[in-house]
Amino acid sequence: MAKYRHRLPQLSGELFLTDGGIETSLIYLDGFDLPMFAAFDMFKDDAGRNGLRSYYVRYCALALARGLGFILESPTWRANPDWAAKLGYSPAELGGINRQAIDMMLSLRQQFETPASPMVISGCIGPRGDGYNPGWMMSAREAEDYHAAQATLFAASQADMVTAVTMNYAEEAIGIARAAAAAGIPSVISLTLETDGRLPTGQSLEDAITSIDRATDAAPAYYMINCAHPTHFEDKLRPGAPWMTRIRGLRANASRQSHAELDRATELDAGNPAEFGRHYAALRRKHSRINVLGGCCGTDLRHIEQIALACTTVPA
Repeated sequence: MAKYRHRLPQLSGELFLTDGGIETSLIYLDGFDLPMFAAFDMFKDDAGRNGLRSYYVRYCALALARGLGFILESPTWRANPDWAAKLGYSPAELGGINRQAIDMMLSLRQQFETPASPMVISGCIGPRGDGYNPGWMMSAREAEDYHAAQATLFAASQADMVTAVTMNYAEEAIGIARAAAAAGIPSVISLTLETDGRLPTGQSLEDAITSIDRATDAAPAYYMINCAHPTHFEDKLRPGAPWMTRIRGLRANASRQSHAELDRATELDAGNPAEFGRHYAALRRKHSRINVLGGCCGTDLRHIEQIALACTTVPA
């Protein structure tokens, strides 16, 4: 039985952390090889599984030390059929890995959760294609059919919700939200933005959120912004606008570089963690409903520590 599926505690408005950029951290800081940026591939051996667990333990300990809630986002961003097939995984193996990922999150919650630090388990769903470039795009119906198996698997587990991360066009997000609703599990949609604060398709953040809500009867529990530096989108957020009430989370990039620049990069651009935390605090002062805070590309424990430090002094 999922613990929080019918009462997600982050909807109360209390501050919740989540992790940083798992793939860039594991590759550049921990020295793991992630083929095709697939963190789920680490479940293939004990060294990988231990490395994943160690990665999450750091963040759980931070949330505990700060008395904050935490979202345990499973390392399954690439764990969908197309990416798994490229890596040589059968459908049965892929299903087993998705289940292992949720089991690991459950084990971490059992070890670290306290009344002051509730820990919500989220099954991470990534895009069928590239997170930066939409390329070939599915219809909403095609996306629902494609992502239904993973959403249904998470619904049958002890996951409390699913989060669709790096969604770069509305139709795929609509399909995932519909698939999750059909499976009976809450969804969160996290949208990728470019340096101009728009989705890679050119669609505005406002239009993306309103169109997804309209097509799904507002099925997502809330929305997040990811994979862009705060300076890329802060001027697009409109205090008091109705669509802004739907945004609760941020997973920004450490770097101010564009996605094209990051794709060509051979070294990690970690930016300035303290400055990064101050950006989050400034956004919280203007948009107090944003209460789920983590990182994306180039961020690690240092950035999340600085977010916690800066934002716990910001009144909600």
